[in-house]
Amino acid sequence: MEKNLRRAAGSLLVVGLGGTELTGLERAWLRLVRPAGVVLFRRNISDPEQTRALIDEATGLSALHSARFVDVEGGTVNRFRDALAPMPSAQAVARADAKLGKKRRSLAREHGELIARAVKAFGFNTTLAPVVDLALPVSTEVMGTRAPAAGPADVVAFTREFLAGLASEGVAGCGKHFPGLGSAAGDTHFVTPEIGRTFKEIWSQDLVPYRELHKLMPMIMTNHAAYPKTKSANVPASATRFWIETVLRKQIGYRGLILTDDLEMGGILKFMPIEEAAVAAVRVGSDLLEICHSVELILRTFEALIAEAEKSTAFHKLLLQRATEVERKRAKLFKGVPKGLTAKQFDALRERVNLFREKVTKLSESDSVTPRLTSPAEHV
Repeated sequence: MEKNLRRAAGSLLVVGLGGTELTGLERAWLRLVRPAGVVLFRRNISDPEQTRALIDEATGLSALHSARFVDVEGGTVNRFRDALAPMPSAQAVARADAKLGKKRRSLAREHGELIARAVKAFGFNTTLAPVVDLALPVSTEVMGTRAPAAGPADVVAFTREFLAGLASEGVAGCGKHFPGLGSAAGDTHFVTPEIGRTFKEIWSQDLVPYRELHKLMPMIMTNHAAYPKTKSANVPASATRFWIETVLRKQIGYRGLILTDDLEMGGILKFMPIEEAAVAAVRVGSDLLEICHSVELILRTFEALIAEAEKSTAFHKLLLQRATEVERKRAKLFKGVPKGLTAKQFDALRERVNLFREKVTKLSESDSVTPRLTSPAEHV
């Protein structure tokens, strides 16, 4: 097997780990796969020192300029909820900002800054946030308070400030879930929701945050919903050339990293095997493939990319080219290892987060600390 081919296949994968320390098996397959980086969950995080040690060891066995991903949106999706403090949800922050008006410093920017400081304290370089889906009634049961607002203009206002807060601290963000889950009644963890909007409706509403802010988004995550009234028919968006190459790359003009949502989700696996999903995602333009839990599925994906490249000259060329492009983008985006905090600095950060949450909760008149959990988003 060509060494460059193995390296290329691994360098497109972002993988999950089992616990708070690497096992011997994990060290072995990390050396084999040499992924682009890791994505950690609450099951992996107990305190900053432990987490940094885990990330450092795992990325030491991964590709250069490794991705160090974590989901910290606030509200229900906050991997530091136990290890640091609960963060308010995006929706609560957006509501609080609306009450303050334009005379005060943006709470959304402060939200981004605090999340970025927490992300760096635990050794990460990226938070997979913000959610830029529209907070529409049909998706409330699934999304809860993750989406900031119902109107595209309000989502843009929140997102612009949140991303500015992340950038001010040198942390990368990721807009999600392209091309939009605001009209999805089903949960992509389990099913492939069919969203009945036309392309004209999606372009004029769901895609507004991407159209206006794509240059501020280092990464964009694609979802596993289907849009049968568009040219993508009933195929999940993450596996379609229409959404990724035609709409995101060409029509919107996005030049950053495109990341799939977890390929272990039912939204894609009930539609096609993970091998087909991974090959399709690369073919249609994805840069990074997330596989967040199963070692078996990580290895099957790794082998599937190699096998496809060995039998298809076109895919072989594409895989090597994509790996080179992704490495260049990672080198530009992920520079160095985030500096940790002293115990005193960490306590001060916790206090700031608590004060911020209290302020937002009072202003938003919503329970921004413990909104209901409606999906296995935590992967504990």
